[in-house]
Amino acid sequence: MTTTVYGLTNCDTCRKARKWLDRFGVAHEFVDYRDQRQTPETLDAWRAQLGGWEAMVNKSSTTWRTLPDTRKAPGSDAEWRLLLKEYPQLIRRPVVVTDDGVVTQGFSDNGFKKRFGVGPA
Repeated sequence: MTTTVYGLTNCDTCRKARKWLDRFGVAHEFVDYRDQRQTPETLDAWRAQLGGWEAMVNKSSTTWRTLPDTRKAPGSDAEWRLLLKEYPQLIRRPVVVTDDGVVTQGFSDNGFKKRFGVGPA
């Protein structure tokens, strides 16, 4: 199975997820989505599996808190896509995509054990 981890290079949670994958021998590729912006189609696919735009966004982040109020309430899918293209660091991380098309977000030891079938969850 091919696994792609999307996140930020300097994100502690992304580093923990990558170290976990290395420790358990799960081959993966890392994509910093600040350097490689995701297409609108990719963002839409993630949104569909992750429960909507609101679920994808880290509203406790410094970036979110410093946004003008007018940007915090996108009224359409197009506005959400534009916001996440402009501020990819708003996306909760890491986003983990496997070649079977399954998309998950975040990292926990037990969650990854269950996701990748490693040991007891």
